Order: sequence, then C-alpha cells, then structure tokens
Amino acid sequence: MKYSKYSTVIIGSGIAGLYAALKIEQQVKLPDGILLITKSRLGESNSRYAQGGMVAVMKDNKTDSVASHISDTIKAGAGLSEFNTVKFISENSDAVVKDLLKFGVEFDRDENNNLCFTREAAHSVRRILHSGGDATGKMIEQALCRKVSENENIEIYEQTDAVELLVSSGECKGVIIFNNDIGEYETIYSPAIILATGGLGQLYKYTTNPVGATGDGIALAYNAGAVMQDMEFVQFHPTALAIDGDENRFLISEAVRGEGAKLCDADGVEFMCKYDERKELAPRDIVTRANYNEMQENHTDCVYLNASCIDSKKLAKRFPTISKKCLDHGIDIAKDYIPVAPASHYFMGGVRTNLKGETSINGLYAIGEVASTGLHGGNRLASNSLLECVVCAYSAAEYLKSIELKTPKQIDEEIKSIIDKYSNEDIIMEELDIQSLKSELQNIMWNYVGILRDKKSLEQANELLYRLKADFPRTEKCLNREEYEFRNMLTVSQLIAHCALDRKESRGAHFRTDYPNTNEECIHSYIVKEVEEYAK
Repeated sequence: MKYSKYSTVIIGSGIAGLYAALKIEQQVKLPDGILLITKSRLGESNSRYAQGGMVAVMKDNKTDSVASHISDTIKAGAGLSEFNTVKFISENSDAVVKDLLKFGVEFDRDENNNLCFTREAAHSVRRILHSGGDATGKMIEQALCRKVSENENIEIYEQTDAVELLVSSGECKGVIIFNNDIGEYETIYSPAIILATGGLGQLYKYTTNPVGATGDGIALAYNAGAVMQDMEFVQFHPTALAIDGDENRFLISEAVRGEGAKLCDADGVEFMCKYDERKELAPRDIVTRANYNEMQENHTDCVYLNASCIDSKKLAKRFPTISKKCLDHGIDIAKDYIPVAPASHYFMGGVRTNLKGETSINGLYAIGEVASTGLHGGNRLASNSLLECVVCAYSAAEYLKSIELKTPKQIDEEIKSIIDKYSNEDIIMEELDIQSLKSELQNIMWNYVGILRDKKSLEQANELLYRLKADFPRTEKCLNREEYEFRNMLTVSQLIAHCALDRKESRGAHFRTDYPNTNEECIHSYIVKEVEEYAK
C-alpha cells in the first residue's frame, strides 16, 4: 500500500470542494501541499446540475436586504434554521460573489452590464443570480475547474473513493482511499480532512441527482463517530421531468415557475390555488405534496407545467438547457405542457458543523450539502444551496489560516488496525449483484421513507433495510466502487428511516400523515454511532 501526506485533503469536486481548494491554496500555509479527491472526473458533481441560480444579497440590489433574506430563509426552514447561521451566510454573500468573479465565474447581465436577478418560490424579492440562462451550477463549476486544473499547488486524484477516515481518540489523522481504475488502496495522512461530497439523492427511485450522489461523506463521518444532525429531512423537488431512461430525472428549475409558469392537470386545469395562496411560489414541500396528491387522486404518473404564458423568446433565452432537453423528448415548452413529478433533490441534514466547517471530530471538516449548518432548517429555500457552498468554503479557508497544519507523526494502534484491514490482499470475495440490491433499496426508500410517511411505513422500511443489510456480506473491505457506494447507501438509508420514525411531527420536508401537525418542542435531532441516542 502506498502512503502519502498532505497539509489538507478535500474529498469532493463540486463547487464547495473546488472553491475551498482555491481559497485554501491562496490563503493557508501548506508545507505538504493540498490534495483534491473526486470519485468521478473533475467537473462531474451535483453542483453541475444546479439550474436555477445562486442567492446573492448584493449591496447594489436596492430592492433586497439581509433582513429580508433572513426572514425568507427562516420562514421556509420551518422553524429549524439557525438565525446566526442564516445571518452570517447572507451578510457574506456580496463579498463571496465578487470573489467568484475574480476566479472567472460569469453571471448573466442585462444590456447595461448589470447583474440579472430572478425570483423563485418563497423569496419575497428577485435576488437570485444565474449563469448561462439555466446552467448556473455548470457554469460556476467549469470556471472553478479551470482554475483548479491550472493551479500547480493543487494535486488532483480522479476516479478515487474515500473509504474510511483514520480517527483515533476523537481526532481525524487521515483517510484510506481506493482508486477504482487500478483497484489499489492508499493511506493518506493529513491534519485537515474536508468532506465536500454532496448529497444522497440516489437513495431514492426518482431523483434529480447524478449517479454519484450516494451519501458517501455522510457515511464516512458517521462511521468515524461524528455527530449527525436532522437526518430525516430530505427535500423532494416538485418538478422533475417525468420521463425515465437515465440514472436520474432531469430537473425543471423552480425558476420556470418564478417566471410565471403554472401547474395544471392534463386538461390544463390549474390546481395550486387549492393548496396555498402563494400557488406555484409556495415553499417546495407544499408544492411537492400538492403535485403528489394530485397524482394519487387522479391515478396518474405526473402533473404538468404550462410555460406557454411566458414569452417564447424569453423562454428560449432564459431556459436554453431545459428547452433543449424537453425538445429532445418532443416537447416544445413554448406551447406544450411539460410532464413533471416530484423527485428527491436535496438533503438538509448531514454532518453537524459550525460555520468554520468544524465537525465534532478534531481535524475533520464538512462543507456544502454533506454538512448540516442550520441554514436550511427543515426545508431549503430555493438557491440557498450554492450560496452556502461558497460562503462556508470561504469561511473554512479563513479558519485554517489560524491552524498550523502539521501532518500527524505518531500513528497509534487504532490507526494501524484500520490500515491493516485494507492491506490484507488474501481476502477472496465473490462479486455481488449490486444493481439489484441498489434498486431494491431505492424502492424501499421511495415507497416507505418518501414524500408522505407514517409509523407503519417507516417501521416497514427499517425492517426491509435490515434484511437488505443481511444480504450484503461486506462489513469492512469491499471489492469495488459499486460495493462501497451501496454500503454507504445502506448506512445512510437506515439513519434517515430511523430518525424519521423518531420525529413524531410534520415539519418542512418531513411529513407524517399520522402526526400532521408541528410539535414546537421538537427541534434538531442528533445521532452518533457510538451511543446511537436520539435527542429532540
């Protein structure tokens, strides 16, 4: 086995990981360098699929204010958003956007070269920046990828999975990684490991997330003993293109409704007025349940989004990616109804962190969707995710400036025992039908831990997931990436199901039909592997 050391290791190459790498390299003393690990190719991540935009409370936008953004975020968060977290991220949005511009990120501008702002559901004003019309995440990621690739001080490992953190006595000292291309392991020692691995949408049968969103960083941190927060809060986006064939469902951005599109049935009858006075611009959990309810009542696989009320030239310019994707399926969004249905989209829970990215384990940090900072609460406000990614990456880099990043010299018996598991090459393992196991897990999560939940469905989920785990013989070392991903998916699915059963109320994205009301005594939920206690 190869052994290496780095001053900082970043696991994940979405916007949070890329921006953190650039800011840390720019600001922090790195005697042993910086390593960026991605399990795909550089540029492939959840961030790439973010269409609508990024919230930015800009000083030049006179219609907006930090106070307004805080209010909108807290309302959408269903009482679980942390005020100081929301305030910090909102206040820093102007500075971070201007810093992104220096790294070559371009946002759409009007004919006078002013930044263009749009509005999405549950926002009181137009405060969302976008790029490439409806390709914001892709455009930001491409700009940051170029800068990372050009930076000689940032080493990049592609097609590489982090499989176990090296933790001893509450301190993270490194990570075991696995190169899927060559099937070899490597031990990396580092005083700062940053998880930026994104979300977990692939736990569900229907998702807008790419194939790599399997909850890896959450499982890594949980298995290492980190505190998890609010694991029951999975956000389902109300409008994914209801056409199968790929590993995920194509997102129809909330910005389309922000520009005036209406939800309707196959006959063109609009229905959102039955569910909320804000109609299409109600928070995501309300619109998702409305769409799901219409589908259940009418025994249909989808509802429809009617964008024909928007000027056709504006549609083509503002939503080129959506227009092309729909046209590939014979749908002209300027005149045809778009078939849409809910799909898992974003995870509000995750590894509990503060605004410096610190977890409960010394030397282990988490930023982006893998982290639970308290910004999103029980229901993420549209386009707050990319803002959280960049502000928290910036903040973590600032914090690391104050730390002497010396690679651990003393490796104790606990660390050695972890390494030994992966050094043993005598273990013979037969290949498993991971695709079948994965499909079974996704069906369990969609059917029993989905948009609507109750005691019976969650207990069934826990039982079925337990049986599925019994059918998966790998407890430590796995044969390949697919097995490591499935192991992570199992771990995180069980955490979500267990925590959802424990939260006996409905709040934000977590809706229990047997407990339809909100219980104000229920606040955050926490879970730690060692003791497996649940606190409300």
